[in-house]
Amino acid sequence: MDDDKRSHFRKALREIKNLPTLPGVIIKLSKMADDPETTAEQMGKVISMDHILAAKLLKLVNSAFYGFPQKISSLSSAIILLGVNVIKSLIISASIFDIMEKQDVELWEHSLGCAVICSVLAKRLGVQDPDEVSTAGLIHDIGKVAIQMELPRENELINQLVLERQISRRDAELEVLGLEHAEVGGWLAKSWNLPKKLVEPVASHHDPRMASDEQLASAIVHFSDIMIRGLGYGHGDDVWVPSLSKRAWRLLDLSPEDMDQILPEIEEKLWEVKGFSLDIQTNQ
Repeated sequence: MDDDKRSHFRKALREIKNLPTLPGVIIKLSKMADDPETTAEQMGKVISMDHILAAKLLKLVNSAFYGFPQKISSLSSAIILLGVNVIKSLIISASIFDIMEKQDVELWEHSLGCAVICSVLAKRLGVQDPDEVSTAGLIHDIGKVAIQMELPRENELINQLVLERQISRRDAELEVLGLEHAEVGGWLAKSWNLPKKLVEPVASHHDPRMASDEQLASAIVHFSDIMIRGLGYGHGDDVWVPSLSKRAWRLLDLSPEDMDQILPEIEEKLWEVKGFSLDIQTNQ
């Protein structure tokens, strides 16, 4: 592929127009978070000004991959429990919620499933902020949504290649665009002013070696993406399970006994996610 074409796609995806960026709410929340005088209640009020967004945010917070024992009914409680970085990411997730549920329920289900496994693994491995890792799992494939929305003709061609040549979507993206969805997702996460803790796992979920600071979080998202595909929560005609990075596997250091204990917990949570996805489909 010639460099002109590649830079054209790169420019189109970097200057994304169709996905909501919500700079107002996110910039305001970031400023509030930097002020030690700000309370969670004040932040909750800012989000509550958009009733639809607030409702979607609470729906996400109460979904299976966070697994809180009681229902969270206020945004201030959600902010206290999850922290500002996760809430900012969830605002973005809630914004693309409509697009994903209408355009690609299967991708949404895969993303939720990936978030479930990230949550279980991060807690098991004693990661300091497990909710941030599960949120990275939730938005890891946001680059696919960007390609679908911004480059519909090329996206059609990518889907065609996957079907006809029986190759992975990632390989088809590289052939058609000269770049792949993880890289695009990384740009998006950066443009939304998300922290490195979320940007790196999104950008390097197919190759955790690319992560400089967030290697463990990237390894968790990488392995969770593979595992959820292996469990049948894939995406469309792309039935290929990505290959596992040896470095990521060494970082995770999971024993067969760990896996025996983790799997039942994951399967139980996935049943709840399945119900959540069906709820989305029936309420369209």
